[in-house]
Amino acid sequence: MIEVAKTDETRTRVAPVRRWSDDLADNIEIPPQTWQDAGYDAFHYANVGVLLGIVGGCTSLVMNVIGSVLWPAISGEAQHPLRLIQIYLTFPLGESALMLNSGMLLALGCILYLATGMLYGVGFVLAMSYLFPNARLRERLATCSILALLVWAINFYLLISWLQPLLLGGRWIVELIPWWVGAVTHLVFGLTIATLYQGHKSSSLNAASD
Repeated sequence: MIEVAKTDETRTRVAPVRRWSDDLADNIEIPPQTWQDAGYDAFHYANVGVLLGIVGGCTSLVMNVIGSVLWPAISGEAQHPLRLIQIYLTFPLGESALMLNSGMLLALGCILYLATGMLYGVGFVLAMSYLFPNARLRERLATCSILALLVWAINFYLLISWLQPLLLGGRWIVELIPWWVGAVTHLVFGLTIATLYQGHKSSSLNAASD
């Protein structure tokens, strides 16, 4: 009888504890886990990407202009300083773009080139700020180099190589731009963004407040 009484008393004490535990578990809300920090501002990083993309486009374009100016001394063949833009414009204009030596169309090609860099800059900065918010310079250089080479390979050999012949009847971009020129151009673009990018917004604010 004593053992039965103790058992009933134990059950009487345990039951409220179990009910309390169940009620507590029902009322506890676990916040959803996210990849980015709570203060992540995609709009801010998109704006940063626009600016850095334009700067990266300018850097890669200037590098190509310098290379085109030096090319006659290396190869003995004359080349227009904006040869890259001439070839770039073959996508909307076809082979006739290679004959452009000056004028509004060539200037428009430069603007379109920088606008393309702006769009890629947004993608690069969003990827870095979202996946590697506190990356150091060395890590940013590696990340942007990989992204730049991926963009080059996908654009040249998975998209343009078949899309330009399909629409315009020629493969001028792939055939007239040596592979190493395309790769280096994209690398300069990516490395420029990696060098100028300052990292996570909240980290910068915390460092300033300290």
